[in-house]
Amino acid sequence: MTTAAGLVEPEASPSPDALLRRLEWTVLRRLDGLLQGDYRTLWRGGGLDLADLREYQHGDDVRHIDWNVTARLHIPHVRQYTEDRELSAWFLLDLSGSVDFGSNDRTKLAVSEGFVASVSRLLTRHGNRVGAMFYGQAGPGEASTVLPPRVGRNQVLQLITRMRQRPPRVAGQQTVLGDLLHSAHALIKRRSLVFVVSDFISAPGWAEPLTRLAQRHEVLAVRLYDAAEMTLPDLGLMTLEDAESGEQLLVDTQAPGFLERFEALATAQESELRGTLARAGVDTLELATDEDLMAALLRFVALRRQRLRAPPGQRLPAWLRQAAEPNAPLAAPRAAASA
Repeated sequence: MTTAAGLVEPEASPSPDALLRRLEWTVLRRLDGLLQGDYRTLWRGGGLDLADLREYQHGDDVRHIDWNVTARLHIPHVRQYTEDRELSAWFLLDLSGSVDFGSNDRTKLAVSEGFVASVSRLLTRHGNRVGAMFYGQAGPGEASTVLPPRVGRNQVLQLITRMRQRPPRVAGQQTVLGDLLHSAHALIKRRSLVFVVSDFISAPGWAEPLTRLAQRHEVLAVRLYDAAEMTLPDLGLMTLEDAESGEQLLVDTQAPGFLERFEALATAQESELRGTLARAGVDTLELATDEDLMAALLRFVALRRQRLRAPPGQRLPAWLRQAAEPNAPLAAPRAAASA
């Protein structure tokens, strides 16, 4: 159903069990073995057995530098370790008001649900534990609520159910993503795989705690976005509402230069966000509301495999390096591994 603002009202969400069963047939059967195998993964584990040495790359944990090899070769090298059979994964989930936005039949929250359900079920099917921290569900004075890591299908169902248990939105409440990242750094002690799932529409100050988190854990920033956040339709007078503060603004899209100024500001904000994520030393996967989840995941798997299998010292392709630069063009591929 179309709303007065020209957006499509999303259909009622299926039950957690129905959603997971659908994803098991449409996504998991194709992804199984690509993201997580019985013993080998796309992410280096925290084991004790030395697996390899390679040249230091931006974003590597400095604690893994082999100083003896570095002194002999005069080039910084880091140690890579054999993966543990059991992997702990955490989902840091942004459930603030802005993720309810969607200009087609899917909101950013629905995209987040599909991604979390798919990846968490892939991990738990192989005996790995998954847990979550939920931003937007905590009470006064709390940054987030926590679902402790466990294994099994029921854990995935519990995770999806908890994602949907949000209190009524409080007008004027701004998202402070840094609070969630600070809480995660204090809570997650064991080296883990951490997914930060957010649209990153937040008050400033989240870059530093994200960098600190990436120094201890393997961090993947999963950015949710909608194409309508970059451009506005030329419909004349429109009422725009901030998804979190509730503030409304009447604008005239046909005013001279208005759409150009809007797109210029959106482009600058996009470049700043990409540059901040790159400087934090995290890999980034961008998920659009109008994009097929399966295609995005497969593309990221291919990029991740390319990075892990590259010979020591080999740089990423030019377009992939550019995607991590602050002034990267918007036409760059939507899934990028930070150089």
